[in-house]
Amino acid sequence: MVVRQTSNGEAMDFIKEAKEAERRVRSYVRKTPLEYSPFLSKEGKNKTYLKLENLQLTGSFKIRGAINKILSLTIEDREKGVITSSSGNHGEAFAYITDKLDIDGTIYLPKNASKAKITSLRNYGANLEFYGYDCVQTETHARDISLKQGLTFVSPYNDPKIIAGQATIGIELLEQLKDIDVILVPVGGGGLISGIAGYLKSVNKNIEVIGCQPINSAIMYESIKQGKIVTIDSLDTISDGTAGGIEENSITLNFCQKYVDDFILVSELEIKDSIRLMLQYHHMLIEGAAALTVSSYLKNKSKFENKNVVLVISGAKISLEKLKEILC
Repeated sequence: MVVRQTSNGEAMDFIKEAKEAERRVRSYVRKTPLEYSPFLSKEGKNKTYLKLENLQLTGSFKIRGAINKILSLTIEDREKGVITSSSGNHGEAFAYITDKLDIDGTIYLPKNASKAKITSLRNYGANLEFYGYDCVQTETHARDISLKQGLTFVSPYNDPKIIAGQATIGIELLEQLKDIDVILVPVGGGGLISGIAGYLKSVNKNIEVIGCQPINSAIMYESIKQGKIVTIDSLDTISDGTAGGIEENSITLNFCQKYVDDFILVSELEIKDSIRLMLQYHHMLIEGAAALTVSSYLKNKSKFENKNVVLVISGAKISLEKLKEILC
């Protein structure tokens, strides 16, 4: 049994939590493919595989954590309703699940959320509220409302059940590929990499885990350097799924410090090139956050020679405007 201590004093047994999450979510999520990439393998002189979470329900990995959190609630708590804060993939996963389970759910969004995302969420019949202009500010407000109203807040990343849900990717990976030498994972708030790394390292400590972030919004990387969650401005990035700040005292910082072996930061041009590359060689449309692992891999391909490499392709959502900008 491998038990790790979170930064807020809470112990987490990754293997136990991941297996419990697997049992909860299996009938609600897809087992996504692990696809061999001939082009990337040739480029890196290795065997490179793509974990295609862009083919997951609602278009990203986020449904795993959200459904695990909601299904772990008591019937009474579900009947009261749930609240979250997200203008992106987590919000869409939350909207899908609450609609499917007939649970009253409210999503808080920043006032500057894109019209396309608002429309997408309303297609699920989601109840939307707007507050602030920064994702951390909106998230803090939503948490305050949940406490005042006695409702459960479903965090996008800062919750053991969310992290355990994302860890089910690790369970699938070890069923799909016997020997993994290194895995590259996109990082925003850190829930995805905490779950995958915590589970894989608990099974095999020799698997190397690398976090990938845009240079324009490398908040987790800077936080690890300073040993605390930092508050710095993010520049615009096409990797909007990983952009923005991290909630103060988030348990993900502790997990990233313990389990992530290294970080690679990439430029906006490198991210865009990787989106084009995936279209060209895999005929697959991916979002900016998903392209982080491809661009990080290509930027450091000599590091991965003769290894079995997994790139987590985290999501598919990209606007027509951004796609036009990339392709033109």
